[in-house]
Amino acid sequence: MDRDGFSRPASLDSAELHEMRQLARGAFLHALERSTIESAFDRHLHYERGILQVGEDLYDLPAFSRIFVVSIGKAANTAVDSLMKRLGGGLGVTGIVCGPTDPGTQVAGFRYYTGGHPVPNSESVKSAEAILRSLDALQDTALAIFLISGGGSSLVEKPIDDAISFEDLLQTYRALVHSGAPIAEINAVRKHLSAVKGGRMALAAAPAHQLSVLISDVPDNTPDSLASGPTMPDHSTIEQCYEVVSKYKLMTALPQSVRELFEHHAILETPKEDEPAFARSRWWTVLSNSSARKSAEEWAAAAGFHVVIDNRCDDWDYRDAADYLLGRVRDLRQSDGRVCLISGGEVTVTVNGQAGIGGRNQQFALYCVTKISGENITVLSAGTDGIDGNSPAAGAVVDGTTMERAAGQSLDVSAALSGFNAFPLLQSLDDAIVTGPTGNNVRDLRVLLAY
Repeated sequence: MDRDGFSRPASLDSAELHEMRQLARGAFLHALERSTIESAFDRHLHYERGILQVGEDLYDLPAFSRIFVVSIGKAANTAVDSLMKRLGGGLGVTGIVCGPTDPGTQVAGFRYYTGGHPVPNSESVKSAEAILRSLDALQDTALAIFLISGGGSSLVEKPIDDAISFEDLLQTYRALVHSGAPIAEINAVRKHLSAVKGGRMALAAAPAHQLSVLISDVPDNTPDSLASGPTMPDHSTIEQCYEVVSKYKLMTALPQSVRELFEHHAILETPKEDEPAFARSRWWTVLSNSSARKSAEEWAAAAGFHVVIDNRCDDWDYRDAADYLLGRVRDLRQSDGRVCLISGGEVTVTVNGQAGIGGRNQQFALYCVTKISGENITVLSAGTDGIDGNSPAAGAVVDGTTMERAAGQSLDVSAALSGFNAFPLLQSLDDAIVTGPTGNNVRDLRVLLAY
């Protein structure tokens, strides 16, 4: 029994731990492969003889007077390419695409914009205005197809009131982000100040039929958080907006144009579930963190592990999340032998002082190193977008030998941890996971293996 009260194996098997690191990497890479837009569309979208099937819904595309596609978010370019690859030509499909990068090649009949992220730019506003004009022109015999992925919140944006200038918009974003408010409260305010968020894009498209295909980077139970829910009923309220502004003393930090809306109680409510525009709307999540978790589960089960999924620590501080998951995997191995614990979602890291090179996944992994030294436990934490913080890595995979291997190279784990400088150490040990940007994001994945 050690000082933490945990029973540890008498000795480490370095060869088996190396194999466990490879298995953990394999689980993550398998999840990435199954989390591409192309593979998701293969599973959930089918088109044959004019009939488009999405989930359980069937759409007779030639029967619509017009088909207009809006693709927004980090995966906007890939998503529209994948859709049009299946539909082919002959339907006269047109649309607007707004992603964070130049697409390279463009689909005929589509207008392209390069929006700003994590804050809007002028193209964000231009794309929103173009989308709203096009949607307003749709008749009740038309079909609007929305392809929505993470990042759409800033990539496409237009203030609800013309008195709010672009500079005022940016000042409002900065005030909200720096307030210390959680993202749900920030989004409640942003939705009510936006002409496209919180279901208002759906209002513009009415009375057309509407189909939203969601590539989600938000918790599975909050789909209306994706890109701030432009086509879905909004569950936040005006009252919440006033509470947020009061709670975080934001009034003086807001520009005058926005401040006046609050002072005069002139903020309009976002559309709710009883809004008629939603009567002809359908939403299908074709890719999410759940997809990545299930793929990792398949891989681990095929490798002979007893697999448990636990997402309880989503949005926890990285240290609390690590302590919780390590406690669970230790308990599981007592009765189940070779075990794999999978956890999806994201952990939070509050940086104190000057940060080095790293990200939340590598910080989580390096903290685990200090807790599993000498144990037959392997921990992987990585982002499905291939980007972790300001580093070139997606994340890292560590085990009970990492501390010893670091000492062998005179690398200081404690200093790297306190300096938020995990990447250089992990890269030196070949424990960093570098995939390059994936062009997609379904949140983070943590895989813990123990025996």
